[in-house]
Amino acid sequence: MKPGRAILVLLLGCTVVIAGCSGEGDQPTPEETTLTVVGQVAPLFELETMDGELFSLEAQRGKVVLINFFATWCPPCREELPYLEKDVWQKLQDPRLAVLVVGREETEVEIVPFMEKNGFTFPVAGDPERVAYGKYASQYIPRNVVVGPDGTIVFQSDHFEKNEFDEMVRLIETTLAEMEPAAEG
Repeated sequence: MKPGRAILVLLLGCTVVIAGCSGEGDQPTPEETTLTVVGQVAPLFELETMDGELFSLEAQRGKVVLINFFATWCPPCREELPYLEKDVWQKLQDPRLAVLVVGREETEVEIVPFMEKNGFTFPVAGDPERVAYGKYASQYIPRNVVVGPDGTIVFQSDHFEKNEFDEMVRLIETTLAEMEPAAEG
């Protein structure tokens, strides 16, 4: 294969992978599909986690909340989740931090084996009907939304880049450091 042709095939392949994580055909930009903005009150939702617990965003008021939207089949999601496990869930164990990883259009049938295979221990919920996801975006994953203790969105992303992910982690750490210490039980 000629070098120019190989590059074209590679570029087309990358486009298919990127488009695949949007879940749609004809592609608007990630910005056009984002329904929320930093500074607005985060849209409320409730989802049942794989552990059978009800996660209510409203009930998390007073905490920093990280919501991650992913799918088990999405390559950038699969790249990001190990960092979420290690750099957020394991590292930042704090009662003032709530984390929920949401499987967009996925159920327990897809999510549980994926979690077990990858050794992920963070809280996860399925969102097969896009009940939660549809309040934040119409396309593109992975997505991260960080909600401050006052309920407003303080950070959001519509893709995975390690540098941007690290910025998000620093923002969470800074916000936690500025908060009152957690009350002792």
